[in-house]
Amino acid sequence: MAFKDLSDFILQLEKQGELLRIKQPISSEFEITEITDRISKTIGGGKALLFENTGTQFPVLINALGSEKRMALALGVTDLELLRFEFENILKLLTQPRKDFLSKLRLLPQLKTMSSWMPKYKSSKGACQEVVINNPDLSQLPILKCWPADGGKFITFPMVITKDPEIGMRSVGMYRMQVFDKNTTGMHWHKHKTGARHYNLYKERKEIMPVSVALGGDPAHTFSATAPLPDNMDEFLLSGFLRKKSVELVKCITNNLEVPADADFVLEGYVDPTEELAYEGPFGDHTGFYSLADYYPKFHITCITHKKNAVYPATIVGIPPMEDAYIAKATERIFLTPIKLTMVPEMIDYDMPTAGVAHNLAIVSIKKTYPGQALKK
Repeated sequence: MAFKDLSDFILQLEKQGELLRIKQPISSEFEITEITDRISKTIGGGKALLFENTGTQFPVLINALGSEKRMALALGVTDLELLRFEFENILKLLTQPRKDFLSKLRLLPQLKTMSSWMPKYKSSKGACQEVVINNPDLSQLPILKCWPADGGKFITFPMVITKDPEIGMRSVGMYRMQVFDKNTTGMHWHKHKTGARHYNLYKERKEIMPVSVALGGDPAHTFSATAPLPDNMDEFLLSGFLRKKSVELVKCITNNLEVPADADFVLEGYVDPTEELAYEGPFGDHTGFYSLADYYPKFHITCITHKKNAVYPATIVGIPPMEDAYIAKATERIFLTPIKLTMVPEMIDYDMPTAGVAHNLAIVSIKKTYPGQALKK
């Protein structure tokens, strides 16, 4: 199921009884996150929260994906397990041998359907560009400060869009962004992430790196930015598969990248690889501990665009369970079959317990055929 935009998803949440609107004035420093921390730890993940009076013109949506029901709704199914079966069927369809011409012909309708999930490019402006701010000021957005020892305010639910400068392949990743001033943030690229690889390529070429950050839109886009896809697979293709409709992209105003037309906000800008790295952090992280401050590139914002009635999406991480636990559960279910096919063919099933925050613990069942197989690396 494709949502028109984030506001459409909010309406569906409300119809399903999954949304609480908070109309009282609220601070984006600690108050929103303190309330969300308590709500997200209630049985089943609590409700999605829409804070409507944030001291800015924009409401904040948080904990929107913070339950199995809401996570499934965001991805257009009644049960996340259905996506696993669908993904498995597609992979089997594409990988099974076809010995004769007729069997190959029978594949054409499925290929036509799959081609409809590819990103499409719109020549005109998108809804995300209804308002253009050429003198960007991040203080106009209700960006959250989450925990007392955090290094500052952080953008926590961004889709960071970059391209490989050599082959032009797009990457959409989710990397936290600490606000340094009105038009500069950190860009928390771990060394093993695709964004960091692109950064290093631009550094070798001694070229300015264009970067755009989208916020909001169909929640399938946001989930796809968190997904563990291969380096050269476009996350917007995964979003197209999940929503059964292509992601419509529009060209940015101040750089040559493309962003979802239905995004609520777009931060356009660049990273200068020749510039000194900035001290970023600490940050209250998934484990319930602070990740230490370190040096990361700076993102310079040249333009902010947004919808007229934009909603600012955010999340908070900390001692589980929180919203990220339900995002991780969707990842676990959807990617079971690809992991079996490419890495661990003897695997029957696996579970990533919430306590392991999808990084540190997995329980795996395998079809054992020889002694010591469980220790195979």
